Order: sequence, then structure tokens, then C-alpha cells
Amino acid sequence: MPIVKFVNEKKEIEVAEGANLRAEAKKAGINLNLGVNGYGQNFNKVFNCLGKGMCGSCRVLVNEGQENTNEMTKREVLRFKTPFVPDPVPCLAFVGHEDCMRLACMTQVHGDIEVESGPDVNLFGENFFS
Repeated sequence: MPIVKFVNEKKEIEVAEGANLRAEAKKAGINLNLGVNGYGQNFNKVFNCLGKGMCGSCRVLVNEGQENTNEMTKREVLRFKTPFVPDPVPCLAFVGHEDCMRLACMTQVHGDIEVESGPDVNLFGENFFS
């Protein structure tokens, strides 16, 4: 059975093959519906899309084992990219993390992975204006 390692929470859980990352984290008492840079955490814990891939508050970085998850879903692409212009512009949190950012509610676990919950939005980083 796959093992999911939560870096920030310093916790490892064993999950079934194909399990939903958000659901398994919730069973283990880990809140993945975090706010922006820690603000709004309590609000998002209660008011979220309940795993439908619409709010984006359960974003995580899959630091290791990205190949052990499912492909990025269409809902994730819509959430992370702004579809209102001809060339979609990545959302602020997605900039610089295009290869490893996922929504926990849309992620299926098929092998061992290492997850960082609630990655910071870096408005002044080197990748922001590129």
C-alpha cells in the first residue's frame, strides 16, 4: 500500500491504491484546506467546495512521486490557469510550481508520494514577473 508523507505536518499515512489525497488526509486529521500564506485557514476549513475541485484551497506540492499520481484533471487546469484570455495565464500560486502543484481533492495516489501542504504564494519571487 502506498505511503503519503506530509512534510509540514511531519506525518506519514498508509493509503489504499487509487485513494483520494484530500479524503485520506482528512481521515488522518490533516487539514489541507489552508488559506493564502496561512491567512483564512479556519475559514477555508469550513467553507470549501467539499472536494469538487472548484475552490483551490486544497492546493499541495507533490515534491516526490509525481509519477505516482493521476494526470492533472481538467478542473485543476481551469483552477490554476485563467481561461479568460487567449493564452491562459497561470494563477499566482501556480507560478514557479507548474510541475508539482496539484489540488488534493483531484489527486489519486498510486504509489509513495511526499506532499507539502499549503504552499506560500510568493508575490515577489523571481518567477512572478516572468
